Order: sequence, then structure tokens, then C-alpha cells
Amino acid sequence: MTDRYGPDVLAQDWRRTGRLARPTSTPTEAHNGLVVEDVETGWCGAIVRVEKAGGMHVVHLEDRRGAVKAFPLGPGFLLEGAPVTLTPPKGAARARLAAAQAVAARTASGSVAVPDAPARVALGSRIFVEGRHDAELVEKVWGDDLRIEGVVVELLEGVDDLAGAIRDFNPGPGRRMGVLVDHLVPGTKESRVVAAAQGLAPWAPHVLIVGHPYVDVWQSVRPERLGMDAWPVIPRGTSWKHGICAHLGWEHRTQADIARAWKQILGTVRTYADLEPALLGRVEELIDFVTDPSE
Repeated sequence: MTDRYGPDVLAQDWRRTGRLARPTSTPTEAHNGLVVEDVETGWCGAIVRVEKAGGMHVVHLEDRRGAVKAFPLGPGFLLEGAPVTLTPPKGAARARLAAAQAVAARTASGSVAVPDAPARVALGSRIFVEGRHDAELVEKVWGDDLRIEGVVVELLEGVDDLAGAIRDFNPGPGRRMGVLVDHLVPGTKESRVVAAAQGLAPWAPHVLIVGHPYVDVWQSVRPERLGMDAWPVIPRGTSWKHGICAHLGWEHRTQADIARAWKQILGTVRTYADLEPALLGRVEELIDFVTDPSE
């Protein structure tokens, strides 16, 4: 009988037939860091993990904005434009990877991790930051390091009375005070407050005040993590955080909206590499200062 509809195109290897023949998929181990593209959706990202879920292997791909999406492991991927079939990492490869990760394990700040290390008894020295968001960001990136060093981060709730905070803390030998200030640029209110506080006697030798140039610590997160080329300029007279939320299309009517926005931003931060160098250097400087063994 003649089949008026023609043969089933899927009944043979269509990739090897015809003038536009395509190569068959090459089996490729799905190791972390390999960048592939899902043919069906166009999602392109680096492999961050492979796991078994619901009786099948799933591969998780992280795109350039930090978003992660899961796909069934197997065919349907492109590697440098060529079709591949992703396969689970072999046992030996997994063992080598685990060994390498154990040797080179790093904290979010880039320091060598110390597995199962107990938190050290808190030092007399402290690091002070302006607000809760600053503290949460420092904790996320440097928390492991600070616990090992025994450094506590405290809130100032603003720097208007920085001199009073220094007097209250009463720094001295073995009790150093490091302070991180937002928007510390020439000509600002913050620069004048810091200038007045830096020389306070007799505490000045035991106090280090540093700052970053950003209006708010939100801005120290690399804009690429939020899908932007740069943080937008918010007009004077508009609340900076509200303006940022409006630019990103997020709700910003209430304080709860602003808190949710910060959680979204903080959630994009994985390691120190997601932060601007102007903040990284200042926090590292403060940690070195308050943990100086010479005091």
C-alpha cells in the first residue's frame, strides 16, 4: 500500500540523511563548569550540579545572571554549537572532583575553608556597620572567616553620632574598633562625620574608619547579578531604594516591599566575586585591623 503521507521522518536517523546532515550527539560527562545550551528552550549556562530526582538524573544550569534551571540529563544539548548527550560523571571522575574540592575548598570570601571548625570565642575587638543590610551582606560573604577569627559585627544604625559610638565602645589595646561607612566620598555628610571622629583621643590609635563610595550597600553588588549593565542613577528627591525597585519593576510601597527587594538582591550574591572591589578591599582591611595579633 502506498503511504500518501510519506515515511515517518523520525523512523530513521534524520541527522545523517539529506544534504543538511547533522552529526549525532557525542556522549559528554556533565562535569561542573561545563557550559552547554538546552536546544529546546535556548537556555545557556554552566553546569553547577547533577543529581538524581524522581528516579531520573537532572542537570542544573546557571546562566550569566545567576539564575539556575534544571533539565533532564541526556540528549538535547549543544556544546560549542555541537550536539551532545550529557551523561552522569563517572565514579572516578566524581572522586577526583571531590578530592580536588576538599583540597581547594573556599569560603564565600575566597579564604581556604576549615571544615567543622568551631566558632572561636569572641574577641574584644568589633566591626561596626551602618545598618542591617550591611551586616547581612558581610555575614553572607565573610561569616565563616569571622566566626573562625571570633569577630562580631555590630550595628550602628547610622553614623550621625559616630563619635558617641566610639566613646561608648571605649576601644583600646586588645579592643579595636573597625567601622564601615556607606557613601564615604568627599563633600558628603558622612565625610564630615568621619573627619570629626577619626582623631578622638585617647581612642584614635585603636579605631579604623573606612568606607565605600556607594549610596547604599545594595550598590556594592555587581549589577550583572541583577541583569543590569550598571546601577541606575536615581534623581535627587527620590528615595534611592524606592527608585531602584521601580527601575527593576519591583513593589516598593511598604517597608516590607523594600525588605523583600533586599532579600532578592542578597540572594544573587554567592561569593566575593559578586561584589565590587571597593567594598571587598575595605572589609578585608577591617578584618585585618581587628585581628592584628600584635595587640
